[in-house]
Amino acid sequence: MASITLKGNTIHTSGNLTNNGDKAPDFKLTANDLSTKTLADFSGKKIILNIFPSIDTGTCAASVRNFNKEAATLNNTVVLCISRDLPFAQARFCGAEGIENVLTLSDFATGSFGKDYGLEIIDGPLAHLHSRAVIVLDENGTVVYSEQVPEIVDEPNYENALKAAN
Repeated sequence: MASITLKGNTIHTSGNLTNNGDKAPDFKLTANDLSTKTLADFSGKKIILNIFPSIDTGTCAASVRNFNKEAATLNNTVVLCISRDLPFAQARFCGAEGIENVLTLSDFATGSFGKDYGLEIIDGPLAHLHSRAVIVLDENGTVVYSEQVPEIVDEPNYENALKAAN
């Protein structure tokens, strides 16, 4: 269990973030077209997992916008923006914002992604959502960078994540 804060108040996650060198757990997430995406769907590519509580909050939206801008310049890399939001909300946001370089995926159905990655918030007002984290995987699905943002209203370290993906 990890401790993070929400506006200075301690909250906890269901586990601990994966470590560098770990094999990423497989996942089944829902895309905007309601298809299912798994880790294998992105085999052979570097993957940036941008994980957050809800696309409808300022910091979460900023992270999607920032990674969308940077993703256009990355080679053989896909950016997956993952939350428990419904796929319809994710699609609405991306359409309104002109987001085209990242893929939004939803863990709304089971929450298993958050549990498997140790990122489900287990107490406080955001219970059952995912904590803010960035995980970068190499082409073989091995973790090469991970950051669980200690204060959930803060943005992740984009520079370090992008550097790890290059």
